[in-house]
Amino acid sequence: MPIKIPRALPAYNSLREERVFVMTEDRAEHQDIRPLRVGIVNLMPTTTDTELQLLRLLGNSPLQVDITFLKMGSHESTHAPEGHLEKFYIAAREIISMNIRFDGLIITGAPVETLDFEQVDYWDELAEVIDYSVKNTWSTLHICWGAQAGLYRRYGVPKNLLSQKLFGVFPHKVNERRSSLFRGFDDEFLAPQSRHTECDRNAIAACPSLTIESETSEAGIFIVTAREGREIYVTGHLEYDPLTLDREYRRDLAKGLPVGIPKNYYPGDDPTREPVVRWRAHAHLFFNNWLNYVYQETPFDLHELN
Repeated sequence: MPIKIPRALPAYNSLREERVFVMTEDRAEHQDIRPLRVGIVNLMPTTTDTELQLLRLLGNSPLQVDITFLKMGSHESTHAPEGHLEKFYIAAREIISMNIRFDGLIITGAPVETLDFEQVDYWDELAEVIDYSVKNTWSTLHICWGAQAGLYRRYGVPKNLLSQKLFGVFPHKVNERRSSLFRGFDDEFLAPQSRHTECDRNAIAACPSLTIESETSEAGIFIVTAREGREIYVTGHLEYDPLTLDREYRRDLAKGLPVGIPKNYYPGDDPTREPVVRWRAHAHLFFNNWLNYVYQETPFDLHELN
């Protein structure tokens, strides 16, 4: 939440330059308050697990957040519990036809990253959502394959196949210390990664609209933004719970897939030992920072979005 201080206080300008949310007494007296409306396009096969992971993070702030779950009407899910999507989700094209607007939108990852984007059976519908979000959502947070899809759709950034799956918990650094997304972050922080592809760094660096906010030499680009935070692309999974990587590892082993032990995850790289979570605090901080940014910047009347 912002702090309310007099405009003439000497600290005011310094705080604003540091992008700390401050509010003058005049603005506070005239401020209208309403719940934030956040949409979640959940493309993950672990439907209910992903819901819990994201809601746990979105619910850890003093803000009231109204959640709407969106589904791809052009895709028949085989992983969600029977009747779950029909009961709790709205088709994305229905949202678009009703011109429903959001303060924030989250587009998750999906297990389709080795396919060309156009080969994904719901690509056309997802592309419509990405296009719609430009003027109908204040800030869109894209996660993992969702980040690759958004960067490809909006900027033509290709994805490249990795020689082996990037899998584990990796240290990342912050390039843009003044970014509101990283307020309170340590100089180095850990985050889970689980993917077979990566966004083309050269294409991102060559695009003047994109800013590489966080990366690592081992795992590559982590967070990219555009339009001063109205578009956020996260290549990893800060939202993962303690055992998500463990479940993925054992799933792939059971399928006979060539999967290595997730790096920096099990103590002593021993899969018989319980993983140690070292990214939880920064996950909560990142989502709180995002919500706070959305809360401060989005118009009170969502019809004023442009």
